[in-house]
Amino acid sequence: MNSNLVSVDWLNDHINDPNLVLFDATINKVIDVNSTRIPNARFFDIKKKFSDVSAPFPSTLPSKEQFQTETQLLGVNSNSFIVVYDDKGIYSSARVWWLFKVFGFKNCAVLDGGLPEWQLQDFEVKNYNKETYSKGNFKVEFNANLMTNFKGVNRFCNDANTLVVDARSEDRFLCKVDEPKEGLRRGTIPNSKNLPYTVLFNGYKMKSKDQLLPIFNTLVENKEKIVFSCGSGITACILALGATLCNYNNLVVYDGSWTEYGSLTN
Repeated sequence: MNSNLVSVDWLNDHINDPNLVLFDATINKVIDVNSTRIPNARFFDIKKKFSDVSAPFPSTLPSKEQFQTETQLLGVNSNSFIVVYDDKGIYSSARVWWLFKVFGFKNCAVLDGGLPEWQLQDFEVKNYNKETYSKGNFKVEFNANLMTNFKGVNRFCNDANTLVVDARSEDRFLCKVDEPKEGLRRGTIPNSKNLPYTVLFNGYKMKSKDQLLPIFNTLVENKEKIVFSCGSGITACILALGATLCNYNNLVVYDGSWTEYGSLTN
């Protein structure tokens, strides 16, 4: 597959393909026998298994060793095709899609509309069972250029050829409301522009490429690189997905996003 986005119809047709690995990447989901999933889905635990839990900021990029170990335990092979979804439509699934790019796995797509769209089309859902998977053979090839940190974003926001785009709501970007994280100051990264991630959606699904192109083209103009930020590195990846669908290159996600930047600056 060359696509970064697949439809629920496509997934329903390919749900039993032998190389397909389907991930439920819903954040903070409690998995028990009453938890709903798309058939064959495996739970991708962003917060506990695929973040550096020792880091001071939430959802921090895991180490190469951690990512490789945990994906192998979930049965990811080098020839797998991964589809990832969440229960909001497109939310944390985009973060997982970006993580796989960062760690060198290219055959990964987001399910357009996620679980809500799947259920709207009245496709089958099942409950979770305790499952184990044959250990996969995926090997990490880390691409450091796709993520940046506090030092990097300070350089990028002062670079005339780079655009920093903030995925938070307009009210948060304009400092009209408090940040959801207690104690985190209001503010914005210097020279950044605002593109709320919700602008990219029609309902639960991503807008078409024809609808996305004017949004990004107006914002990006002639910049050579785009750096995406948000609150804690989750919804920035939705903008990265949208830009990728529009064939933009040189895309970077600021991992710590405003939670880190606002904590380390006055």
